Amino acid sequence: MTPLMKLVKALIVFLLCTPMAFASVSSTDDFDRVLLGKNNKDKETAIEWLVANQPTEKAKPILRAWLEGDLFYYKDKKSEAYQKLYIIAGRNGKQADSIWDAEQLTVSRSRDFGKVRVNNKLRSMIRMQLASLGLNSPDPAVRLQAANGLLGQTDDEILERITAQLSVEQDPQVQDRLQLALAVSKAVDSSESTQARIAAVETLSEYKQAIVLQTLNRLQPQALDPELSAAVEKGLDKYHQSQRFYSGVETVFFGLSLGSVLVLAGIGLAITFGVMGVINMAHGELIMIGAYTTYVMQQLFPQQIGVALILSIPMAFIISGLVGIAIERSVIRHLYGRPLETLLATFGISLILQQAVRSIFSPLNRSVSTPDWMAGAWELNPMLSLTYNRLYIILFCALVFIAMVMVLKKTPLGLQVRAVSQNRAMARAMGIRSERVDALTFGLGSGVAGVAGVALSQLTNVGPNMGQAYIIDSFMVVVFGGVGNLWGTLVAGLGLGLFNKLLEPWAGAVLAKILMLVFIILFIQKRPRGLFPQRGRAAES
Repeated sequence: MTPLMKLVKALIVFLLCTPMAFASVSSTDDFDRVLLGKNNKDKETAIEWLVANQPTEKAKPILRAWLEGDLFYYKDKKSEAYQKLYIIAGRNGKQADSIWDAEQLTVSRSRDFGKVRVNNKLRSMIRMQLASLGLNSPDPAVRLQAANGLLGQTDDEILERITAQLSVEQDPQVQDRLQLALAVSKAVDSSESTQARIAAVETLSEYKQAIVLQTLNRLQPQALDPELSAAVEKGLDKYHQSQRFYSGVETVFFGLSLGSVLVLAGIGLAITFGVMGVINMAHGELIMIGAYTTYVMQQLFPQQIGVALILSIPMAFIISGLVGIAIERSVIRHLYGRPLETLLATFGISLILQQAVRSIFSPLNRSVSTPDWMAGAWELNPMLSLTYNRLYIILFCALVFIAMVMVLKKTPLGLQVRAVSQNRAMARAMGIRSERVDALTFGLGSGVAGVAGVALSQLTNVGPNMGQAYIIDSFMVVVFGGVGNLWGTLVAGLGLGLFNKLLEPWAGAVLAKILMLVFIILFIQKRPRGLFPQRGRAAES
């Protein structure tokens, strides 16, 4: 046998005896083995198998952990977990979670685990699969999330998947987002015809997602066909116009929410100041008591935050109202007709209430939790989101205002309050006990202040000094709207809130506040009785 024949024979024997590379993946064990190998082609096959054969909730964490360097294998040959794959979250993770089952290992020594390697090509493929993962999900929300992840992708394979999904997609939102993804890819693809790119740009200009602005800005500096360049400029102008419009809507919303806070803070003061002529400097502390009532209720019902918040509304009204009646009966009733002494006395009471709260709850601020149904935002479109807590504040303000109007217009107490506010001597002559009306009126105004504290606890921290931040604003709202006039308080509160928020973008928060104060001073010089003057003791004096 010649040497050549011997070499060929030996080569055949070697090939027959050497196990062939097993590139296919048909099980989880195959997946684990391939990822520990060095053949990147096999790893690409493993990724495709994982996406095609495993549910999204299983495949997505594995791919994300691999991409972020959190996928490891166990190195100890003596253990049953040898070469099994685990996810270890973070560099200092103390727990290893199996990717296939609920098995967990404690990471006592980091050298017991080896990291599953990944190169740039595999990273690109993993990102692509993560982006397209979920397009075949039966859940429209999952498909919509997947479509959002595909925005801006220009890979041919991804575009093929988008096109295929678009042909069978039934959900309008998902269809809309897939069309946007295709329009982005066509707009930036220089191989497309000019007319196709112009059509894609015109389609983009109808959307309000951030990717639209990024794509048009990317096209703008390029040397484009004049028609395409004009379409890009037109699209940018339309996008910026929409931005300005929705920014204005958002400013109005913030102004209404701030105005609602001012109305809530001032409506109780409008009742007491208008009827009794009392300058109550402790009004802010009554708001604070309502906020602390909310905090206490949440401590009593720690597992039911929403229920605690709802129960806080009547409790805050009762507690603040009782404190207000106690203040009126013990101090204020001796000082009627002496506004300066009343101011000083109520200022002293405010300091006493602040110190009492510090002694009971400590000087530190307390955080009041927000229920789940008040968290997050209502997204009308990608340019406009309205936070739920501010929406609820506006709604709550409207309900409180309607309740106060109904009390003053439809109840015997309201009739007596209006009679005393218009002519105290005549009301007494008609048999109305003005002292009782004064006490109940002060309690009503104090109770509404407590309810305002419940609302404010959802916007800011609860602390001993929180009332001081609203006392000046409350007086501004009452004086600007007209002493004792609820409709004036509503218009003044919402108007000042809008005025403040419209000024803030170009004047800043501090200067906007100063300009608002200057405006009120000048307005009072011209109309000392406010927007809606009311006849009564306070107005006449």
